[in-house]
Parts: sequence; structure tokens; C-alpha cells
Amino acid sequence: MKFCFNHNNINVFDLEKSIAFYKEALGLEETRRKTSADGSFILVFLGDGQSGHRLELTWIRDREEPYNLGDNEIHICFTTDDYDGAHKKHGEMGCICYENPGMGLYFISDPDGYWIEILPAKR
Repeated sequence: MKFCFNHNNINVFDLEKSIAFYKEALGLEETRRKTSADGSFILVFLGDGQSGHRLELTWIRDREEPYNLGDNEIHICFTTDDYDGAHKKHGEMGCICYENPGMGLYFISDPDGYWIEILPAKR
């Protein structure tokens, strides 16, 4: 039996704001969208155009307040071939929320407060 990564899911409060963030910050593009028959939720899958892995954003119509992420101890990680350029861009966007230069990494925070780890491709 073999398993392959398919996608990760996060719930988002403002779908369009989240889609715009992931496009600007990480270059992710919408690859698929599913709207429930009654319009109560929308699923948007984002991809990097290179791997088969997707980030699924779930928007729920009746949600009235942002999600409580608790201690936010989970995260998604991306690698980049231009770490310095990515760091500069994310700094300009104001989304860097934690840096650890000694380990050669930093985190950005999306509009809902989810953390995304950024690593250089060659570590």
C-alpha cells in the first residue's frame, strides 16, 4: 500500500483576501474550486505549479468571527530558491512574524494568523 501527499486544509475567514495573500506571498494559483449546492461553503485549492501538493482553503458562509488558532503549533513549510529575495518581499509585505537567523529560517503569517515557514531550497 502506497500513500502520496495530496493536500492540506485550512479554514479561512475572508476567502478573497486569503487567495490574494497566497498568490502575492508564495505565488500560489487557484487550481480548482468547489462551491456547495446550497452555497454554505466554498473550497479553493491552490498549487505551486511544480508539485502535486495543494493547499485547500475552506470558507464557510455562516462564519461570523475569525478562527481561534489556539497556540498555533502547526504550520506549513515552503522552500525557495531565492531566500534573500523572499525575505525582502515578505518584509515589505509586513507578514514576517518570527525569524531564527541561526537556523536559517523565518515564518510569515497569513490573514487568518496561520504561520508559514520559509526555508532556503539548499540547506
